[in-house]
Amino acid sequence: MPQPTPRMTLVLGGARSGKSAYAEGLIQACPGPWLYLATAQAFDDEMVARIAQHRARRGDAWRTRDVPLALPEAVAASEGPVLVDCLTLWLTNLILAEADVAEATERLLAACADARGPLVLVGNEVGLGIVPDNALARRFRDAAGRLHQQLAARADRVVLTVAGLPLIVKPQAPHTQAPRTGAPT
Repeated sequence: MPQPTPRMTLVLGGARSGKSAYAEGLIQACPGPWLYLATAQAFDDEMVARIAQHRARRGDAWRTRDVPLALPEAVAASEGPVLVDCLTLWLTNLILAEADVAEATERLLAACADARGPLVLVGNEVGLGIVPDNALARRFRDAAGRLHQQLAARADRVVLTVAGLPLIVKPQAPHTQAPRTGAPT
């Protein structure tokens, strides 16, 4: 018997690891309509092309909403299956806008806890490399690590994608809820 779609899944991976395509498949396993909350901003031609590629792969069955900063509000207002892609671009947008990252993170955590449908969140795992040589990059890496830890503690399932393969880091426990507490380091 197939397991039901978890309430919240966190999908992490490196660049071009297959995390977005995997996350899209998780949402498409749910009855539609499917909502894609996009956090990317197209500041150059290469990013315009990446965004177009993602949209083309998803097709017309998806509703897309661009939320470079207002991600918590979009999650809170959503109904049905939702894919957030991606958390680390959202953090980048917050940092560059000089927003309060801790406060925005708390709002996102609250919105995720109250989500009314299956929620799949995608983020880049950026903490596996060297320590960045500048304060801004270290601040970003640390914020991403904290956000991912907080979401992973609350998620029903956590998946790490490597070379297009999903590795289940936190399996969905049958008939249990994910813990709602835990302080990330």
